[in-house]
Amino acid sequence: MTNSNGKVLRSEAWFGPRDLEGFLHRSGLKNQGWDEDSFSGKPVIGIANSWSEATHCNAHLRMVAEHVKRGVIAAGGFPLEFPTISLGEFFLAPTSMLYRNLMAMDVEEMIRGLPIDGVVLLSNCDKTTPAMLMGAASADLPAIIVTGGPQLKGNWRGEELGSCTDCRRYWSELRAGTITQAEYDSMEEAIYRSPGHCMVMGTASTMSVICEALGMTLPGGAAIPGADSRRRVFAERAGATAVDLVRRNMRPSEILTEEAFENAALSLLALGGSTNAIIHLTAIAGRAGVDLPLARWEELSERVPVIANLKPSGKFLMEDFFYAGGAPAFFKKILHLLNRDCTNVNGQTLAENVAHADCHNDDVILYPAHALYPDGGISILHGSLAPDGAVIKRSAASPKLLQHTGRAIVFSSPADLSRRIDDPDLDITEDDVLVMQSAGPIGGPGMPEAGFMPLPRKILEQGVRDMVRISDARMSGTAFGTVVLHVSPESAIGGPLALVRDGDMISLDANSGRLDLLVDDAELERRRSELQSRDMTNGYIDRGYMHVYNRHVMQAQHGCDFDFAVGRTPVATHVEMEGAH
Repeated sequence: MTNSNGKVLRSEAWFGPRDLEGFLHRSGLKNQGWDEDSFSGKPVIGIANSWSEATHCNAHLRMVAEHVKRGVIAAGGFPLEFPTISLGEFFLAPTSMLYRNLMAMDVEEMIRGLPIDGVVLLSNCDKTTPAMLMGAASADLPAIIVTGGPQLKGNWRGEELGSCTDCRRYWSELRAGTITQAEYDSMEEAIYRSPGHCMVMGTASTMSVICEALGMTLPGGAAIPGADSRRRVFAERAGATAVDLVRRNMRPSEILTEEAFENAALSLLALGGSTNAIIHLTAIAGRAGVDLPLARWEELSERVPVIANLKPSGKFLMEDFFYAGGAPAFFKKILHLLNRDCTNVNGQTLAENVAHADCHNDDVILYPAHALYPDGGISILHGSLAPDGAVIKRSAASPKLLQHTGRAIVFSSPADLSRRIDDPDLDITEDDVLVMQSAGPIGGPGMPEAGFMPLPRKILEQGVRDMVRISDARMSGTAFGTVVLHVSPESAIGGPLALVRDGDMISLDANSGRLDLLVDDAELERRRSELQSRDMTNGYIDRGYMHVYNRHVMQAQHGCDFDFAVGRTPVATHVEMEGAH
């Protein structure tokens, strides 16, 4: 089998030679019941599957993989499924973000090491998608990604619910005493009721649309619900496309261009998408050799409106988004802002792929002239408290708090916040600013989704549902409120956040992109001199993965990737370069 350049494919180095090595490799497939005619001379398509029962968003990917295999075989290829690490936020401690880079390394090295000519990446939960794209970008073998789709809408007592925006909203009501524990418990089976990822515009949904904006998945696939039969049909088409990618010798490097990343960033902003996706997209860009600094986000956010009326910024859910026309209809309404000539894995341009797209519900996907918000849903902040940047999701914040000055109430860590937030003696008012330290990439460790700090019970009981909150943590894309995140440099490495004390005045002006600690320089220098050296191991035994992580993870503005992992080293795609295996 040869590709479009007439070169013998790399899988032939494993399965072609009539020697001892070839004997062993062919035997390894025959042992599994495959006849030699099934794989001999055909493109071998790896199926990197992040299925796991410990990642409920990905628990249906075994079924999705079977449909990918159908497409591969029908197109004349041979499928070779293999597992990867799977990362889910629900069950993995201390946070799945800690292991995103490990999964990216796993994916990259399996692509490099296995006898495959191309790969289909199966992901869904929010960290699995960027990890797979990072690994595939670095290996640069023909690749396509298939996400598992969102869950169906929840329904509780006649109210449509979105996970976990509404479970967070009702958790506040439980703590405020407006609903009972039994009522809250009854929601558990009503909100999570089908396969798939969270069905609001959280990180998983944002990353799925970003895959489509980048051109790394087939058009129309981002929003198909995980329980919908069209998700399986889509997977089959993706399997066939993977074979075609190998025949065309089209690598991710031809798709993941600077213009494609600009499209992805603009899409994220127009979605009112997850702040986490800024970190992930920056890391993927770094693997592709594209610089995506915070300054670029600032520039883009000023010229793109939020047109996706989806929770937590709006009112609808991903199932509604799909019925309204999905990502193609969304892209078509902002096509004047996008780079129209970027290439998709199907070989067509973005403009060609959306030419016949229709929007079937203009209340879900708005026209820019009737945008949910006139400018990007996410703003970048700088100032004395965040010299290297911070982010705020304006579209999910309280407008009256976007310009606010208040007294700092400081918690030294997520654990400290958990211990003291409901202390009836806590000296706090609704005008104060909650500040949490030691939750960044190193301090967390892993930058947990702890930035959505709960309001004190005494404040909730007063009817207040939002306050300004500031940390070096992340927050779930399903969360909401006036929450400043990703403060950099983080407190664990001596950033200004580490110098904040109870009673300090902090000024937030999201409209002008400012976040400032209103304490004079002399006092800050005095505090800095008192900072003791930090335990960079975060209580973990300093060996194995944590040894690597603590020494090589970069800060949020660089995507929290490892410094040594940035960039790509393409895998050879044919025997002459690869040599005998």
